[in-house]
Amino acid sequence: MRNRPLVLTTESARHPFRKMLPPHVLRVAEGNAAGRRKRPVDDDSDWKLFALSFCAFFTAFYSFIF
Repeated sequence: MRNRPLVLTTESARHPFRKMLPPHVLRVAEGNAAGRRKRPVDDDSDWKLFALSFCAFFTAFYSFIF
């Protein structure tokens, strides 16, 4: 007979490797994710791209005229 440690598995641990892991490894900590602040979204990236494209086109067009 083999002596194996008792492993309690969850239904979400379908892969054999995940079934071998202890339950505390698969548990998701909810307190840490809720306490974090989100970084502000960089909304001016479209304006920066527009300004860069406009300047590049204007420089190229101006250099062909003169």
